[in-house]
Amino acid sequence: MMQAMLDVVVLFFVLGLLARLLKSDLALPGALYETLSIYLLLAIGLKGGVELSKQSVQAVLPQVLWCIAMGLAIPCLLYPALRKIVGLSGYDAASVAAHYGSVSVVTFAVATAYLAQQQVVYEAHAALWVALLEAPGIVAGIALARWSAQRASSADAPARSPAATQWKTLAHDVFLGKSVLLLVGGLVIGTTMGETGTATIAPLFTVLFKGVLALFLLELGLVAGARLKELKHYGVRLIAFALLAPLVLALLGAIGGKLLDLSTGGVAIMAALAASASYIAAPTAMRIAVPQANAALSITAALGITFPFNVIVGIPLYLKLARAWA
Repeated sequence: MMQAMLDVVVLFFVLGLLARLLKSDLALPGALYETLSIYLLLAIGLKGGVELSKQSVQAVLPQVLWCIAMGLAIPCLLYPALRKIVGLSGYDAASVAAHYGSVSVVTFAVATAYLAQQQVVYEAHAALWVALLEAPGIVAGIALARWSAQRASSADAPARSPAATQWKTLAHDVFLGKSVLLLVGGLVIGTTMGETGTATIAPLFTVLFKGVLALFLLELGLVAGARLKELKHYGVRLIAFALLAPLVLALLGAIGGKLLDLSTGGVAIMAALAASASYIAAPTAMRIAVPQANAALSITAALGITFPFNVIVGIPLYLKLARAWA
């Protein structure tokens, strides 16, 4: 029963988490971490691109539009709650909302691995959804930060207003940053070459995928474990938000998946993506656009609370929801 409920890669994450909590000296070399992340992004993009080459534009266009709309809407939905319930400043609320509006590529990888382990079919071009969800949430978060600054009283505005946004630098970082570039690059290569053209490299990017993902999750467990001690600085309200937000957002994603008539696995993945929070692309972009925000607050909520919740508890719940609706 336990083997049926758990995917082996999740246990690697738990191992890393426990190792850090128990103050072990376990650590992966920094260069290996970079290599693993590059591999995962390319592998996800290639697989999605190969399947995308088999699809028509008309078939995927509604999914494209939904992903963009959802990425823009999530920060706008979360911002009021972060301001009024959690009690964050305008800058911090906008930054946290942007992290949750963007997406976690690793959460997607774990979700697809879990569905494969459960023998649940899903849309094989789902990597396209990940690529589409990276940027809109970040853009919406920046817009919310600017709007918050403009609402400041005229007496305080000169002191509170952020510096002019470096849009050129920001656009370069968001759209040409490592995660987006590798993911989209893999999608383009896979779409262009198709299944036949990528057959020679398929063993590297398919057979070894789950083992590489396990090592990557071991490292993320170590990182998340180190972040847990920071939670005491941010209070119960932020912890509650980081646990409840994924559940609410997963429901939004699942509703969209049903409206798009996705498969049961597709609905579960869309829910998992909506529930995830970025801790790679969003932190870098928000540091450039909203330097006044507390970056540690956002990354602690996203990586220290929401990511472990999704990996250990959330993804199985989202699959149960998708099956119930099916």
